[in-house]
Amino acid sequence: MNKPLWKPKKPKKSQMYDFIQLINHNYNLKITKYEDLHNWSVNNISDFWKEIWNYGDIIYSFKYTAVVEDLNKMPGAKWFINSKLNFAENLLRFKDDKIAIYYKNEEKSVIRLTYKELFIEVQKLTHSLKKLGVKKGDRVVGFIPNIPEAVIAMLSTTSIGAIWSSASPDFGTKGVLDRFKQIKPKVIFAANGYQYNGKIFNSKEKISKISEALTSLEKIIIIKNIKNEENHPLTNLKSIFYDDFISNNPDPLIFEQLPFDHPLYILYSSGTTGLPKSIVHSAGGTLIQHLKELKLHCNLRRDDCIFYFSTCGWMMWNWLVSSLAVGSSIVLYDGSPFYPDKYNLWKMAEELKISIFGTSAKFIDACKKNNIKPIIKNNLNSLNTILSTGSTLSDDAFKYVYSDIKRDVLLGSISGGTDIISCFALSNPILPVYKGELQCIGLGMNIKSFNPSGKSVINQKGELVCISAFPSMPIYFWNDSKNIKYKSAYFEKYDEVWNHGDFIKIIKHRGLKFYGRSDATLNPGGIRIGTSELYRVIETIDYIKDSIVIGQDWKGDQRIVLFIKMLHNKNLTERIIKEIKTIIKNNCSPRHVPSKIIKVKDIPYTLSGKKVELAVKNIVQGITVVNKDSLENPSVLNYYKNIAELKT
Repeated sequence: MNKPLWKPKKPKKSQMYDFIQLINHNYNLKITKYEDLHNWSVNNISDFWKEIWNYGDIIYSFKYTAVVEDLNKMPGAKWFINSKLNFAENLLRFKDDKIAIYYKNEEKSVIRLTYKELFIEVQKLTHSLKKLGVKKGDRVVGFIPNIPEAVIAMLSTTSIGAIWSSASPDFGTKGVLDRFKQIKPKVIFAANGYQYNGKIFNSKEKISKISEALTSLEKIIIIKNIKNEENHPLTNLKSIFYDDFISNNPDPLIFEQLPFDHPLYILYSSGTTGLPKSIVHSAGGTLIQHLKELKLHCNLRRDDCIFYFSTCGWMMWNWLVSSLAVGSSIVLYDGSPFYPDKYNLWKMAEELKISIFGTSAKFIDACKKNNIKPIIKNNLNSLNTILSTGSTLSDDAFKYVYSDIKRDVLLGSISGGTDIISCFALSNPILPVYKGELQCIGLGMNIKSFNPSGKSVINQKGELVCISAFPSMPIYFWNDSKNIKYKSAYFEKYDEVWNHGDFIKIIKHRGLKFYGRSDATLNPGGIRIGTSELYRVIETIDYIKDSIVIGQDWKGDQRIVLFIKMLHNKNLTERIIKEIKTIIKNNCSPRHVPSKIIKVKDIPYTLSGKKVELAVKNIVQGITVVNKDSLENPSVLNYYKNIAELKT
């Protein structure tokens, strides 16, 4: 076994340890190890989630009559039957002078918002939304940077029982409409622009196009995030500035009491065909899962300050904001992590005394490549945990954190996804950290590694599956009344077993290694992208006859590679490559832009007419392709072998 990079000095001071003592007391047990606690949690699922409900101190108006119904049904298990609660009420339980939100961007000094001020701002906006006619079940969306108004708008929306969904402003108009058109929102919150890497991006044109296409909109609320000379929000009569919309004489804030499985968020994950999947997550499932992860696995307490480098289009934003339910201070940052200088975020961590610093493997790798040494330049005495998610954290990145960022810190590599709005593998304050490993499987998450025969294996690479239901499973997909898309996404390979689409190894001591996607989903920088989003744009380019896109594992991350078959065998010039990248960036987002665009003679298909991204990915990465008999044109795969451009 590897020598630990870090060991907890005071495990008995953690909430995880407290929880073990609570379970021992309540169930007359003698658990001493995390492994035994996890085993108990997945063998006693109803009791476990009941204890999390109590430990999380969930605010409710009606208590549940049963923890779970149809536990063996996946999907379809019902949780905390007959209970009623409100998500926003749980996040706004504190109304004091402690800082709730620190906000920082590339230029401005830190803006602070106390819990009392946050409550008042939510109360004002909620009054105005109700006056507009927003009600339970309506959809309210944000085309918005990571700013305090995003949190306020989400809390106001969910206090009413309306459903919140958001997209980052660097998304192209088409990418936003592919998402929001499906759910027919009544209201949109949109910032007039944003700044990135010192450059100002005006969003007015995008907002106009989005607003015109969303015929369901009744109000367009514009937030003045950048300075401009506009005296009117938009020419659209439905538009109004945020400051003019909110009420300064609001009614008292009343939280709508709703069932545990009432829809809270709509998140998006795309596959290889069609529009992005609109994944609906419940208020109760999201809340209880996040409280478990934040309090037990991250040891988050009221006096902590927690940061996650994210946008409003990534589920880690939703996860971070749930920290308000613990009463911690959350840090919102909008902009480039390396502007105005490469120590930008580490300076912020020092200034705000951040105790839990969340980021991506890509950021840590970039810090390493840029020879950034916070251990020398910054005072990080307050920092006790660094969380990393997205792509797999390399062994070298683990070593870099302990040599150049901080020696005494819990490095928690965590993994989950939009699909479950939470994590399968997590950090743990009572366990050591080993190079290249995620510390543990999350409590209550009954995950296994399945070999090709569908058998659970230890110390072997296999498919990440979950064999028991859990509260943060999606309640349904939007516009999928018969659960056809839902079942196809996770339950097609194994009956009533969640197949997540990741390759993992569960190590004998119950740590985990992740090896990237087992399906065709792209994962650059940890942001999951469905190939269908690129195809929908590429198909509009008249000189491209056909295409196939893969994610190539590259230097501890993944890069997007686009193979194209040109019409009439036209040459692929540097000008054309630049043009294709620009079209993809403008219609999707900068994250969708391929690192490599390569001309090929032909594209492989199955006999049923599906592109075979996974076969091409395997060929590129030197893995033998099986089941060639299912291909219409198997000889085409030879075109993808030993491509020189993919070696650099």
